[in-house]
Order: sequence, then C-alpha cells, then structure tokens
Amino acid sequence: MIRRTRAGAAVLSLAVILGLAGCSDSGSDSSDGPVTLDYWLWDDNQKASYQACADAFTAANPTITIKITQSAWDLYWQNLTTQLAAGEAPDVWTNQGSYYPQFVTSNQILDIQPYVDADKVDLTQYQGGLADLFTKDGKRYGLPKDWDTMALVYNTGYLEKLGIKAADLQNLTWNPADGGSFEQLIAKATTDTSGRNGLDPAFDKSKIKTYGYLPEWADGSQGQNGWGNLAAMNGFTYLDKNPWGTQYKYDDPALAQTIEWFKSLIAKGYSPPLEKNSSLSRDTVMQSGKGAITMAGSWTINTYLGDAKTKFAFAPLPAGPQGRKTAINGLSDAIWAGTEHKDAAWKWVKFLGSADCQNIVGGNGVVFPAIKSASDKALEAHKSKGRDVQPFIDEAQAPNGTFFLPITDHGKEVSQIVQDAIQSSVLGQSDSASALTKANEQVNALFK
Repeated sequence: MIRRTRAGAAVLSLAVILGLAGCSDSGSDSSDGPVTLDYWLWDDNQKASYQACADAFTAANPTITIKITQSAWDLYWQNLTTQLAAGEAPDVWTNQGSYYPQFVTSNQILDIQPYVDADKVDLTQYQGGLADLFTKDGKRYGLPKDWDTMALVYNTGYLEKLGIKAADLQNLTWNPADGGSFEQLIAKATTDTSGRNGLDPAFDKSKIKTYGYLPEWADGSQGQNGWGNLAAMNGFTYLDKNPWGTQYKYDDPALAQTIEWFKSLIAKGYSPPLEKNSSLSRDTVMQSGKGAITMAGSWTINTYLGDAKTKFAFAPLPAGPQGRKTAINGLSDAIWAGTEHKDAAWKWVKFLGSADCQNIVGGNGVVFPAIKSASDKALEAHKSKGRDVQPFIDEAQAPNGTFFLPITDHGKEVSQIVQDAIQSSVLGQSDSASALTKANEQVNALFK
C-alpha cells in the first residue's frame, strides 16, 4: 500500500484511561525495572491518536513508557532499514505489506504467534482476512491495526457548475475499450481555457484549464491509487497465490489493456501527460482546482473533508467487466527480533491491536481500525462532523468487492521494475503489453 498521509486529532478522557486496567497483566520485563519502548510510525496526522493510546497504556502499565518517533514515508523506511542493519532498530514499528517480507526473510521481526496463543487473542474480531496478511509458515508477525479501501473523490462545486450531480457518480461503469460512463464523466469534467469540455467538438486539448481525471503513476507494483483497482475489475490478478506467491502475472493482457486506457485519457487531453505532471501531490493539485476527479484511499478522508478550502465528496469506484473491486489493505505493528524487551513490546503490540486502543483511534475519525466495532466508531465520528464516507464502508463489505495487494519477497525490487515499465509505456517508449511482459520476466527471475 502506498499510504502517506492520514489525518485526525486525539481526545482521551480519564474514563478511558481508568477503563484499561485489564491490560496491565503480569509478564513485562520486570527484571529490567522501568522500560522505555521506542515506537516508530510515519504519519504525523496519526501521531496524536497513538500518543493517546500510549498514554492510556502507560497509565495501566506504569513501568512501561512509550517513546513515539514520527518521520515522513520515504525517510521512515530508509531510517528503519539502516537501523535494522546496524542492530539499533526501534522495539516496535508500524509495518506495511510491501516492506515487511524483507524483514521476515532477514529474521528481523519477532514471531508473536506464541504470545497470541498464550494470551488467547481473538483473531476473529478483525476485518475479514486482515489477520492472515502478516503470517507465514505458521508464524505471525503482527496484529491488524487498521484497513483502507479506495473511492473516487471529486470537486463538488466544479462539477455542479458543469451540470454534473452527485447522483451521476453513484453507478458509473468502466471498460478498457471505451471507458464506459466513467470516461464520459471524465470527458465532461475536462475543460479547456475557453470553457469547452471534452465532449465538445471544438474542445482544445492543448489548452487545458482543468483535467477531468488525475492518475497516479508513482504507484509501484500495486497500483492501489489507480490502475490496480481497474485492472482487477478487468480480471487481472497479481500472483499465483497471495500472500507469499512466487509467480507474478504482470504480463496479463487485462493489465496492459487497463494501462492503455489510462494512456488514452492523456492522448485525448483528459489527463495530464506524465512528463508534464506536477511535482505536487494529487491532493494538492485537486485542491488547486486543476483536477476534477481522482482515486483516493480512506486515509485521505480528513485531507479532503477536513480543512480543505475546496469542497470535495467521495463516490463509489466505477464497476468494471468483473464488477466493482477495490484494494483493501491494512497495517500492523512489528516487534524487532533484537529487542531486549520482548515481553513489554508484546504487551504494547497487543494493546495496539486491542479494542481499547482501536476505539480511541476510531473515535477520533483518523482511520478505520481493524476491529469491526472500532470501525463503527470511526464511521460515527465522521457522521458527527457531517462527512459522508459511506463509499469506503460499502466497498469493504461488498461480497467479492475487495482484493489484497501482493505480499511477497523482493517487494522493493518488484515495485521499481513494474513502476519503471508502466512509466516507460505512458511516456510512449513502449506499448504496455511489451513493457509489462519484459517486466514480468525480470520480476519472476528474482524468485529463481
């Protein structure tokens, strides 16, 4: 998952703290006396909520203090890799599916299954399938902490001026041949400097004022923020099995067809050319009014519905040939295999994966926690602020409506190879089928 920003604020009452005495069971590293655990995360907007969890945890476990360190996405993984190699890693860190396999292979993550068994942790409390993401060969490397799905986000005021209503985005269809009603919407939402939209015969694609759709091309090997969802709707699957497959399928024509459709949007002037793409994030470009529609993850809810000056709303993804499908992803917390405080670290990880912490996070409307009841709290928190986030919930609950992003060894290498191949195609250096076939050969060679 490429998850960079999420938003939220933390509020913690004394009643919540006092209600957590049950998490202060014996078994911490008492021989060490007071313990300070280093805990790392990457999202500054989530730090406050997890600090609230840390305060509640320490109130119930006075000998264990949590020191939280936050750094931006790229720097986070760079620092973590460096610290692990130096044998000076944090005791616990927030983990993500495309990165954690390398730590498993290097024996840098603690297997927590013995702790889970001993404490009889209820794995059925989590959103369907998430508990299996961080396991391998009977070993477990984390408990689910949250989940996310994808939806369309759009500039409501801009679309209204074009005569496009919210109802027009509720039942969109898509196919790679003509783009379905989704492409018709994108065309209508694209305007040139003379105010003509993409359906007007006089439309000038060389003088665009607002693009109908903003794609994400720095999306690694997963395409969570765009192409991966439509490719799945077109019948594409990443692997022979997931997690821990060994044969990727990036040479599937269903994926090439999807990328070619995205390229056609550029050719028609409905999306910006890759070589002229703004260095700013899609979120920033959307807020500037230069883009009308894009795909966004549920972790961006507060970005778009919080203090944004431009008014936005969310809508369901379009339905493709195989129906409507969204990537569903989740994070966990890893314990460093080299920590001197394994028992204390487990108590913290267990707390992070519990309703006590996830209710705090959910109540603040930061993300959708992995525990179902805590997700309900997040939904209610958003509703109380007048925010309609139902598309994310509906897609998570739809039968056969979600798919997991690939989890395998060599994740970093796979991501770069596939991203380079897709970008080469988008830049016109190759057709998508040829670029992806070559990339697939390179990717699968990593597993031989």
